[in-house]
Amino acid sequence: MLERLKNSLINSPVMKRGEYNYFIHPISDGVPSLDPHMVKEIADYIAEIADMNVDTILTVEAMGIPVANALSLKTGIPLTIVRKRPYFLEGEVELSQSTGYSKGVLYINGLKKGDRVIIVDDVISTGGTLLALVRALKKMGVEVTDVISVIGRGDGYLKLEELGFKPKVLVTIDVSEKGVEIKDVFGDQ
Repeated sequence: MLERLKNSLINSPVMKRGEYNYFIHPISDGVPSLDPHMVKEIADYIAEIADMNVDTILTVEAMGIPVANALSLKTGIPLTIVRKRPYFLEGEVELSQSTGYSKGVLYINGLKKGDRVIIVDDVISTGGTLLALVRALKKMGVEVTDVISVIGRGDGYLKLEELGFKPKVLVTIDVSEKGVEIKDVFGDQ
């Protein structure tokens, strides 16, 4: 299960950025090239484990897009991308987000009260982006049926649990100077 993803994570290069061990992976960085078979493997798995009775698949630009798009193509469910720049469309919602690496503003378009969404993201580490997004969606009256993260690092998912969401993290990892270690795979018992 998720063999391509697991193998690619184990073989990911790790760089030091200050005191932080940073892993480089196609799903989180787009480097090196994305393997379409791995993206398909991930989308197929998400379609099996997630509540797909939704109006749209929602992701935040940029690296959630490949997997969310593959899932959209597989299921026929529209894809909505939360953007990092405004379009000034009617109903646009602005939200501030902060992660361990950056702060910024995100913009939600195309959603309305009563919509049902599944959120698909590439990585959850601090939980800052997903926490801000879920709060904004709740305020808009949008129902989040599921939160899926391809890769989990750290305990950021716990912040979402405080809001009543139990995100599904496909592969949980630990990163040290020695490399990437798989800690857990969703669904493995």
